[in-house]
Amino acid sequence: MPFHIEVSTGHTHARVFNVDEAELRTNVLERWVSGSPLELGECEWDPRESRLTVLEGPRMEGPDLSFGQGWSNAQRASEDVTRRVLEAAEAGAPTLAAGVVVADSLEAALQTVRGGHDPVPVRWTEAAERINGRDPEVTAVILVVRRPEADRP
Repeated sequence: MPFHIEVSTGHTHARVFNVDEAELRTNVLERWVSGSPLELGECEWDPRESRLTVLEGPRMEGPDLSFGQGWSNAQRASEDVTRRVLEAAEAGAPTLAAGVVVADSLEAALQTVRGGHDPVPVRWTEAAERINGRDPEVTAVILVVRRPEADRP
């Protein structure tokens, strides 16, 4: 059964109808639970400042969407599954999205990690807030990108 999505802030909203589960997960839920901005309806939405509603119900066809009645029709014919899909997405999110190493310098941080000391796990949203907010305690950010499976030894 398809999903119908609304993202809103105050009087502004964007709605998308007839989204499949894979598209919902990849384009909306993964970004939402990580706190990353998502694009919907040609606008960028910040999950911290927006509200997400996900409905699951029958496919909305042309007559269902006409005259600006699409969302009302979707609400009448569908079930609000927002909480369920967000909880499932959060449960499937990686546990260590970011890690913090406390050290006096970048070199000392690298030595700490090389010495077998694991970073302290933090949610990506917390790390992003510290980076974006120009936290004076953050002196370096290291981005680790995994090699594609085909390139791994």
